[in-house]
Amino acid sequence: MINEQNSKQNEKHPSVFEPIPLIFNTAIAVFGAIIGLQLITTLGVSPNTSIIGALIAILVSRIPLKFFKNFRSIHHQNLMQTSISSATFGAANSLMIPIGVPFLIGKPELSMPMLIGATLAMFTDATILYRLFDSDVFPASNAWPPGVATAESIIAADKGGKRAYLLGIGMLLGIIGSYFQISMSAFGIAFIGNIWALTMFGIGLLIRQYSTSLFGIDVNQLYIPHGIMIGAGLVALIQIILIFKNRQKQQVGAETDTIRVTRTSEEMKKTIGFGFLAYIVVASVIALLGGLITKMSFGMVIVFIIFAAIAAYFHELIVGISAMHSGWFPAFAVAFVTLLIGMMIGFPPVALALLIGYSASTGPAFADMGYDLKAGYILRGKGKDPQLELEGRKQQYITALLAFGIAVLVVLFSHQTYFLQNLVPPVDKVYVSTIQAGTSPQVAKQLLIWAIPGAIVQLIGGPSRQIGVLFATGLLILNPNAGWVVLAGVIIRGIVLKIKGKEAEVPMSILAAGFIAGDALYSFFNSMFHMKTIKTK
Repeated sequence: MINEQNSKQNEKHPSVFEPIPLIFNTAIAVFGAIIGLQLITTLGVSPNTSIIGALIAILVSRIPLKFFKNFRSIHHQNLMQTSISSATFGAANSLMIPIGVPFLIGKPELSMPMLIGATLAMFTDATILYRLFDSDVFPASNAWPPGVATAESIIAADKGGKRAYLLGIGMLLGIIGSYFQISMSAFGIAFIGNIWALTMFGIGLLIRQYSTSLFGIDVNQLYIPHGIMIGAGLVALIQIILIFKNRQKQQVGAETDTIRVTRTSEEMKKTIGFGFLAYIVVASVIALLGGLITKMSFGMVIVFIIFAAIAAYFHELIVGISAMHSGWFPAFAVAFVTLLIGMMIGFPPVALALLIGYSASTGPAFADMGYDLKAGYILRGKGKDPQLELEGRKQQYITALLAFGIAVLVVLFSHQTYFLQNLVPPVDKVYVSTIQAGTSPQVAKQLLIWAIPGAIVQLIGGPSRQIGVLFATGLLILNPNAGWVVLAGVIIRGIVLKIKGKEAEVPMSILAAGFIAGDALYSFFNSMFHMKTIKTK
């Protein structure tokens, strides 16, 4: 049982290279990559397959044969869900979206240079998160809601009893609610994340939904959400730097530390420096392979490389912050902000295509690995055994890298088949149409104006609440009634905690995990059904 496993000090974490689990993890990664490509090109979505991977691992562990005994370990189950989710998000978001842009813009010969650049960016993305996870910037103790859902599903299957009952009820309600078009993942997230951040997230969702009917304006058309995200994002980056500096002044393990973390300020410093240098190198590779030196002046190429690296880092951190607090990340919208600024700088269309592909390739792998490491953190006892936690985290990181490698191979050998059928991620069409339409000084003015309130809101909330970034995230997402669902969940959570006290937190978290898991299961199989329907037409 899980309590027995976590009570053992110096428990040895299984290796990803054990033969039988390695075979299964490879197979499930191939499956995840294929599913990711199919759904991102036909429906424009990439499902969270972590829950699917966890359920497959649980089912395999129940087969009464010696061959499958390794999968009775919750740690092996965690590695399996890490493998499938990494391959899915890697293939769909980090690779297929970037290489579709040059194809649509009429430069299919640049798809391969873009694939090389996106691959390097994806591996860099995951490495940075691995080295920043459980730091003051990205604490393991923060929400990371999909990770909580995955962990609770595995724990419930392992322990049974009341926990399994609550999770089952939550999953059933999640499936029913999703069937009736209620965003049950949003409802579940309200029980897990930071209340202030989620309240602003819900308000942002409502403003986006009702801005046209109530105020006669479409905030998205006026680039209001984008401007607010720029302002909030810039302040968030400054806050991250200040966190780092303040951490340096404190002694590691001192009583002044409010959160015990496993990543020191020195490791944070090295990671931040490594990340920026790595993104500079990747941007240089993309510029060189993309032939930008023949299309722009040398000075403009240098500007492109520096801006692309900064934009990639900005995109990654903002997506990571949103994912950590809300479980949702506006990767498309933040990449779109990068594109708008690039257009204002004056980069030519080919450079813009490579820029938006590069920016889009960062963030998803960062967020997804955060979810997976959060699941592992819970399953390993929330850091009670530091040695087990660090070794388990390392094994998850290796698993993710192997899954990303499989995703690269799947995309490499299959993307031409999709392109020949004119199947590309729908979001790429938005990027390309924007590049072709051009921009105007009016757009720049709107972004600058709305960056000011975005910065102020983020500043008021402080680095722990991230209300500015989450408010902007809500404004960037059009999801009917999700705002009402989030706010209803926050209110219910507040009432229950007022009546029952802190003892209600664990049952609510398990129910919330069930809501999120049920929503993920329904979305996955519903997407598969629609994909099959499209194919038969």
